[in-house]
Amino acid sequence: MDKKLLKSILFIITYAVVLVVVLARLDVIGQAVMWVLGVLQPLLIGFAIAFVLNRPCRFFHRLYLRGLGSTRARKAARPLAVLSSYLALIAVITAIFAYVLPKFAESIQTFVLNLSGYLTNLQSGYNQIIDQLHLDAETLDLSWLNEKLSGLFDQVLTFLSDTGPQLLASVTSSLVSAVVTGVLAVVFSIYMLSGQEKLLRQCRRVFRAYVPARIAGPVSDVVHLTADTFTRFVTGQLTEACIIGGLTAVGMLFIQADYAPLIGVIVGASAIIPVAGAYIGAIVSALLLLVVSPVKALIFLIFLIILQQFEGNVIYPKVVGTSIGLPGLWVLAAVTVGASVGSLLGVLLSVPIASILYTLLRRNVRKRLDGPERKG
Repeated sequence: MDKKLLKSILFIITYAVVLVVVLARLDVIGQAVMWVLGVLQPLLIGFAIAFVLNRPCRFFHRLYLRGLGSTRARKAARPLAVLSSYLALIAVITAIFAYVLPKFAESIQTFVLNLSGYLTNLQSGYNQIIDQLHLDAETLDLSWLNEKLSGLFDQVLTFLSDTGPQLLASVTSSLVSAVVTGVLAVVFSIYMLSGQEKLLRQCRRVFRAYVPARIAGPVSDVVHLTADTFTRFVTGQLTEACIIGGLTAVGMLFIQADYAPLIGVIVGASAIIPVAGAYIGAIVSALLLLVVSPVKALIFLIFLIILQQFEGNVIYPKVVGTSIGLPGLWVLAAVTVGASVGSLLGVLLSVPIASILYTLLRRNVRKRLDGPERKG
């Protein structure tokens, strides 16, 4: 028998046996994978932190390289960039917990306290319109909605005010493990950021040493494309969320000042979700303002539409730069599929994954159409 044919047969048999074993023991394999992920949790969290801080670190690194004159001083650019990135992260987290969350809770509390009066005014206005137009319709009774919304917002306030201490009390037994994991994750992220060039160089050498050249090239290209796409996507979505949330809060100061933090957080948080996030934030915020004043809800919708057009066409391209290169139709399709497969996480990951697949397909199509057999 031909040796090549024998190798092919053995390969098919081995593949079939491994596939059957995997399918038969899928639960055991899943537990093993979860155990491995648990062991590597500090490393994975550290990688996530380093991934988020990579672009700010590169910005500070370029800034310090231009500012430091001597060669010896320029060696301190990388440590200073890592330190500046972490200080910026700490400042953002401190601002969120010290200002945004308290103001957010205060806005919810104000809304709950005034909810009964808002619903009474809305009910009276509706009934007056029915009477003046002589329409054959039932009078509006919103007492049930008052009870439902009051209960919902009370739960939100309870969560915001009491969850922290309760959560701390419930996880006291695992507090030491969480602290150790957090410290190790921060150490790993610092090492990854400070030794980024050396670490990447070592990974490339190991990869080229053990992987054939015909495979190493395309795989490296896909890895670079994936890292670049996810970096641009995460940076773009977070920057857009901060910009649109902040501008919405500023605009709400002239529409309904006491609800500016609440509406700003809702619009900013929903902007993280691609495509659908803008509509979700607008609808939820408009419904809240509709209870306060239908006129203000209409003014808010007009303001938000103008703001989103201005932010998307003027501010976002200048601050974030180019998009991930995926047409709007495929962004919508990716979000739809991602929502069906993996809920919110699927929605967030679907767009960069679709962008990677779209770019690879476009490159392959161009390569096939421009190949020598086509030219001939």
